[in-house]
Amino acid sequence: ERAAVDPASRAMARPSTAPAAPSASASPSATASPKATAKPKPKKTVRQIVPVAGLDRTQMNNAKKIVQAGKEMGMPRRALVIAVATAMQESTLLNYASGVLPESQNYPHQAIGWDHDSVGLFQQRPSSGWGTVEQLMDPEYATKAFLSALAEIPGWQSLPLSVAAQAVQISAFPDAYAQHEWRAGEVVAEILG
Repeated sequence: ERAAVDPASRAMARPSTAPAAPSASASPSATASPKATAKPKPKKTVRQIVPVAGLDRTQMNNAKKIVQAGKEMGMPRRALVIAVATAMQESTLLNYASGVLPESQNYPHQAIGWDHDSVGLFQQRPSSGWGTVEQLMDPEYATKAFLSALAEIPGWQSLPLSVAAQAVQISAFPDAYAQHEWRAGEVVAEILG
């Protein structure tokens, strides 16, 4: 849960990260032998991320979305661990809709909760200024909202994980985040490779 904050302070505008168009390759030489064949380029293998720390594939995929969103923001590894640990505590890394907000059930979700109007991986509340229901049900938006709020905490980088997470979340159980630190570190390490 989060106390009301001016939502404009958490604007998510960022420059385009679209890759540049590849340059045209030079045409083959007129003197090339007609029998010469180019070696096939080796296929790029995509490293399969394996669930770790007792997570299942769904939870690991949600953790991957958190890490990817944090990387897009340029956040350091410590912020990614704090975010994953927070989502482990808040939602067991499942994207929750709310039984109190039937609208939230119109968006992709893996569970339904009944904690006020809390939704998503971080159990953020639309009524507290985190964003709209639609935005908060999007793991990328929810993560960026969490990390933007974390970045506003003075000295967050050197705070214990539970203190940093609590400064953002304002939870009734402030020490609960610490129990997930080791597992979150293992998850982030697996995702980052």
